[in-house]
Amino acid sequence: MFTAFLPGLINGLLGTGGGILAVSLLKKQGAAPQEAHATAVALMLPLSLISLSIFIFREGSDFWTYWPFLFPAIAGSVLGSRLLRRISAQKLRLLFALLILYSSWRILCS
Repeated sequence: MFTAFLPGLINGLLGTGGGILAVSLLKKQGAAPQEAHATAVALMLPLSLISLSIFIFREGSDFWTYWPFLFPAIAGSVLGSRLLRRISAQKLRLLFALLILYSSWRILCS
């Protein structure tokens, strides 16, 4: 339960980072890297939809503002899930580490 609760809390507070935390927690529990990443994606989808719904209804945002991003995001997720099966665990860890470093740099420089 903690593995799902904490990423949900972080995602709700920050709008990002829940998936990164979920991957780390799942790997600590013994999940293979590909399995941890796939499970994190499955966790983040409903959490992201809930966050988007709350934001749209509470803040009065217009759904049509986000519409142009929907299909490219779906295409990217389909491609990413297909690549996940083909990428080695070592390359996946490297890509993940680079993403975390890039995210950290952006946060520190903003």
